[in-house]
Amino acid sequence: MSKTISIVEDIMSANDQLAAQNRAQLETHGVFGLNIMASPGAGKTSTILRTIEAVTPGLRVGVVEGDTAAVTIDADKIVAAGCPAIQINTGGSCHLDAVMLAKALPQLPLDELDLLIVENVGNLICPGAFNLGTHANVVIASVPEGDDKPYKYPNIYRGIDALILNKVDLRPYIDFDQPYFERGIHLLNPGAAIFPISCKTGEGVEAWASWLRAKVR
Repeated sequence: MSKTISIVEDIMSANDQLAAQNRAQLETHGVFGLNIMASPGAGKTSTILRTIEAVTPGLRVGVVEGDTAAVTIDADKIVAAGCPAIQINTGGSCHLDAVMLAKALPQLPLDELDLLIVENVGNLICPGAFNLGTHANVVIASVPEGDDKPYKYPNIYRGIDALILNKVDLRPYIDFDQPYFERGIHLLNPGAAIFPISCKTGEGVEAWASWLRAKVR
């Protein structure tokens, strides 16, 4: 008699088990984990830098940067902003997973952190499927990407705690229907908080930072 083994289920189960260990490790050190997902160019690193500026020195922040190539461009920016950062090279993989984060955590001074921000690989499909063990998941969208993204890439929006809409300073120049966009988010995830911001001007950043501070504390 033949036996069918679901490889996908086995992989996801193993990932979830390790994600639970990651969360336990963060909680042992009193660290709140935040997973940030977005498409390339949405402004993940810019938003993280604005967030660091807004919440420090009240919160001690560390960052894990995920990239498909062996570059440290984003991690270098975080270090220059005064925060510890670890770069993960996924070797071409389109997402981070719990194994990758587990390898990064021991390289960070967790006892000296309140908040760990994980910048996932730029992608609107794969990252949402892999639990990292963080306490909250956030997607960054941007006005230039268009207002139809929740309708075309629904899965990544379903499990998030908040949505940041970046580059709102470009609304006068781009045909972007924000109510239509927000309806798409709320249809998929009625409880998700939405924060329109501009990393360029600083508009809306404090509202986002206030929400995050409340979550961490």
